[in-house]
Amino acid sequence: MAKKSKTVLLTGFEPFGGESVNPSGEIARQLHGTVIAGHRVVGALLPCVFGAAIAELKKQIRATKPVLVICTGQAGGRAEITPERVAINVDDARIADNAGRQPVDRPIVRGGPAAYWSSLPIKAITEELRRRGIPATVSQTAGTFVCNHVFYGLMHALQDRKKVRGGFIHVPFLPEQAKPGQPSLPLDTMTAAIAVVLAVALKIRRDVRVAGGATH
Repeated sequence: MAKKSKTVLLTGFEPFGGESVNPSGEIARQLHGTVIAGHRVVGALLPCVFGAAIAELKKQIRATKPVLVICTGQAGGRAEITPERVAINVDDARIADNAGRQPVDRPIVRGGPAAYWSSLPIKAITEELRRRGIPATVSQTAGTFVCNHVFYGLMHALQDRKKVRGGFIHVPFLPEQAKPGQPSLPLDTMTAAIAVVLAVALKIRRDVRVAGGATH
C-alpha cells in the first residue's frame, strides 16, 4: 500500500476593503494540490471576518490534519514578502471587516497570553527568498486586523498540537491593485515565494541567527 503523503495547510483571505481580489487567496488557489518537499498542499480561503476566520481555520486543521500551517494575508503598502514574528492578543480594527464588524481594543482570546511567537524559521525563509532575488524581510507586527486575529488564533490552536508548526506571511498588493507610487509584486512571483516559504519551513526546524533583516 502506498504511503499517504503528509499535508501542509496554506490559507489566504477573500478580498476586503473594497478590493476585488486578494493576492493571498489567489496564491492559496494556485498552490492547492501541488506537492512540495513530499507534502501535499491544501489551499483554503478564509473569510475576512473576525471570529468566522478562526472558526474556518480550525475546521480546515481538523479536516486536513496538517504537519505545517501557513496563513497568508495582504499587506497593501509593503514592498516585500514579510514573515511575521509575533501575533498579539488584540483586535483593534481601523476599518470594518466583511461582515461590518469593527472591534476596538478587544482580546482575541480572553485570558490568553499577550502574544505568541511564530514557529516558522522566519529568518531562514527571508534569507532564502533574498537569495532567489525575491524581496523579503522579517516583520515585527502583523497589525491588529483580521490577519493578526488569524495568526493569534492559529498559534493558540496549535498549543494542543505540539508537533504542528505554524505562522503567518504577509504579501504585497498585486500590480492591478496598486495605486501610482504604491509597491506591488506579480502573482507568479508571490506564488513562487510562498512555495519557497513552504519548502524552507518543511526543511528547517531551527532558525538561522542573523542580525537585522526586519523593517516592519
